[in-house]
Amino acid sequence: MSTMMERYGTAMIKAFGTPQRVLVRGEGPYVWDAEGTRYLDLLGGIAVNALGHCHPRLVAAIAEQAATLMHVSNLFTTPQQIELAERLDALVGGGRHARTFLTNSGSEANEAALKITRLTGRHKIIAMEGSFHGRTLGALSLTATAKYRLPFEPLPAGVTWVPYGDADALAAALDDETAAVILEPIQGENGVVEPPAGYLQFAREQCDAHGALLWFDEVQTGMGRTGAWLESAAQGVQGDLVTFAKGLGGGFPIGACVAVGQAADLIQPGQHGTTFGGNPLASHAALTVLDIIESEGLLLHAERTGAWLASSIEAVGLPQIDHVRGRGLLRGVVLTEPISADIARRALERGFIVNAPRPDVLRLAPPLIVTTDDLQPFIDALPDLVA
Repeated sequence: MSTMMERYGTAMIKAFGTPQRVLVRGEGPYVWDAEGTRYLDLLGGIAVNALGHCHPRLVAAIAEQAATLMHVSNLFTTPQQIELAERLDALVGGGRHARTFLTNSGSEANEAALKITRLTGRHKIIAMEGSFHGRTLGALSLTATAKYRLPFEPLPAGVTWVPYGDADALAAALDDETAAVILEPIQGENGVVEPPAGYLQFAREQCDAHGALLWFDEVQTGMGRTGAWLESAAQGVQGDLVTFAKGLGGGFPIGACVAVGQAADLIQPGQHGTTFGGNPLASHAALTVLDIIESEGLLLHAERTGAWLASSIEAVGLPQIDHVRGRGLLRGVVLTEPISADIARRALERGFIVNAPRPDVLRLAPPLIVTTDDLQPFIDALPDLVA
């Protein structure tokens, strides 16, 4: 493995630091490294591997499509692209007029949505403190964390940040020059932070009052992660723009920007594009993921399993764990000390992949197929991991 690490360090741009392991295969909620050690993947590729690793139906669908047609360019369309767009339009639009733009990633989906906001004729965007929307320059301009943004300034201007969940601050910032308000229904990279009850509805009302678009970044929360197709819809609110990626392809790169109502008709031919976005291979993979989530009842499974996971962690009664927040299988374990990185390191040594997005928070985002039997060894190991 050391040789592989040395080759990585020589060959790759140093964007990610030193990898923790060299992984070589996966099955269900587990992965194996180059030395044969098995790990329970409690991060799911950062909420990407919704169906776990190598789900047989998804593998078969990708192989079948790869043997049929993989890429045609955006000068043509395919049945898979059209069907996926129709499915997403219905999912987000809820009976209202909606259109989809298919992309390769969450950042690219947010870039498309940002361009749509500019076509309103307004340039002011209200974003949330603690937010994360991607690394491309447009998406980065909406991301609150200064260390991500500062090395690349000047970025696209016109962004105002307000505290996440602060209704008074949002109301004070919104005016008739605001193009859109962008927010995550649950902030993932900030440590799985939930807004106060009614905050999304308040944002909807304020946007309506000022003629602004309400933009939900569901890249991490969407596609069943929280036990619902859309976390915003689960909270009873419809967005004008909704962006997806991560779990949409179950590991295959794909994203989507769905625009509803008047926002659906703002982009005209020639104003935006993508070479690979919505190709038949990616679209067929996403359609298969949607079918599997639906046919295997994974929305309800994620809701129930996530509730069990949260209550089981809290029931261990460790003084280092204050509480567990989040919904479904997107959970933040809130610690009483800034020891999350140490816990994540010890967990990896014990065969569990977790993530430390903040010094006092562990993030858990296992595959939607994970069972309580799969999770029980992690619960049993917690006292040693946090001690």
